Amino acid sequence: MGSQARVYHTQQIHYIEKTLTFDSGVVTIGTIPAGAHIVKPISGAAVNVAFNAGTTNVIDIGTTANDDLFATDLAGGTIAFVPFDEAVTQLVAAETTFTATYAQTGTAATAGSARIMICYIP
Repeated sequence: MGSQARVYHTQQIHYIEKTLTFDSGVVTIGTIPAGAHIVKPISGAAVNVAFNAGTTNVIDIGTTANDDLFATDLAGGTIAFVPFDEAVTQLVAAETTFTATYAQTGTAATAGSARIMICYIP
């Protein structure tokens, strides 16, 4: 997967995705093109292995300029799909690079994995 914004020639929902684990730090997911419209209900974190820090297990999804622009403190301690939760425009004016961050408090996590998905229409 490159860092270039993707635009397919057929009419379909595009996506970029990357796995975030308990020890990943900040993960760059990829870049979507200028003018893309994010499909909010199917964009978010699919937690496949629950994060298990002692107190807090949350995921932020945003951009390189604002790390929680689209999702703030998504629940990572339970296996589930958690969609974007922020009330911001879903239309990006310029090429936009997305990031995801796992934040924990309490006893350090020893497990946790989520597939972060950004679905969009160019």
